[in-house]
Amino acid sequence: MLEEARERTRILQERLKAQNIELAIFTDESSIAYLAGFWGYLSVEFGRPTFLLVRPDEEPLVITPLMESEMVSRMTWVENVRGWEDSGPNRWENVLRDAIGKVPAALWVESGSIPAIVRNFLDEQFGSVPLKNVSRTLGEMRMIKSAAEINVMKQAGQVAGAMMAAAHHSLEVGAPEYESALAVMAAGTRKAAGFLTAKGWEAFVSPLIHNLQIMQSGADTSMVHRRANTRLLAKGDPVYFCFCNMAQFKQYKLGFDRMFFVREASDEAVKVQQAAIDAQKAALRSIRAGVTAESVAMAANDAYAAAGYTTGYRTGRSIGVAYLEAPELKIGDKTVLKAGMTFAVDGGITVDGKLGGRIGDSIVVTDTGFEYLTDYPRTILYS
Repeated sequence: MLEEARERTRILQERLKAQNIELAIFTDESSIAYLAGFWGYLSVEFGRPTFLLVRPDEEPLVITPLMESEMVSRMTWVENVRGWEDSGPNRWENVLRDAIGKVPAALWVESGSIPAIVRNFLDEQFGSVPLKNVSRTLGEMRMIKSAAEINVMKQAGQVAGAMMAAAHHSLEVGAPEYESALAVMAAGTRKAAGFLTAKGWEAFVSPLIHNLQIMQSGADTSMVHRRANTRLLAKGDPVYFCFCNMAQFKQYKLGFDRMFFVREASDEAVKVQQAAIDAQKAALRSIRAGVTAESVAMAANDAYAAAGYTTGYRTGRSIGVAYLEAPELKIGDKTVLKAGMTFAVDGGITVDGKLGGRIGDSIVVTDTGFEYLTDYPRTILYS
């Protein structure tokens, strides 16, 4: 993966040169992972920023906290890694100012994700220099996945499949929701570990599945993103699992959702879930290279209408090293799909604030259709 990250950076440098961009400063973890091959495990922003500086005709530079610099140096292909300290002359502000050097005509940053502490510094120190958004330049590169990326995403799909099977098998009358969450994390971790070695770059890739499990049961399935709690499952309960913030491997993130019923289900609940399943099927049937993103959403919306429902949800989103990339499968997004694009494609509906129908899979677009990255039965599912 490191050689591929190096090549991506070279291509980015060509694009920067073509657009007369003197300096691009990346601060988003997913962008840095995509280009430099490393990421931090804290995944929180608390005033300790990391930067990747890319110029068209120079080797890139990483600036990171000194305490992280050893791990970063061993994970990345970038040779120039500078550590900064919490106090004294080597604070990050001074290291960054020195790295920027001669003030360029504009500073190109990821305006939508730049930490507030960094934005404030740039405004104070370079107030007369325009801040421009480089996100689109990199985002266009990230739309089409390479064969190596798709292979990693297929492995992530297998991890997610093990997680979903564990979720399914955990559902028992009287069992607390959190036990299902624990089963999901254990199964996913063991599956991910099977793809890893303790050698080289992979030694820094943790197999551990983490983040709070999105899970609802009973009447709460209309809430979509409630977390697993201590509620006890009852006979006839619908139970919804979403792995969108958990199904990831080597920094690549998938979307994956299923609804289950504990032993039995009401006719109304089955009708709503079937509408979601049918809408997802309609969306998937419409996917192939050459169609627009919004046409996929239209296909799903037509399926909802045929069942007597409407939905305010998008039909899907592009996936990759970030949870949300471009384009999105929603009305108004006229992006033309191309082979190699990857999406989470959902069927999602809430009825009267009481019932929810949910299903979601990740796919890769091909010239003639698509291939699944995730797999689990797409039917009405019972425990």
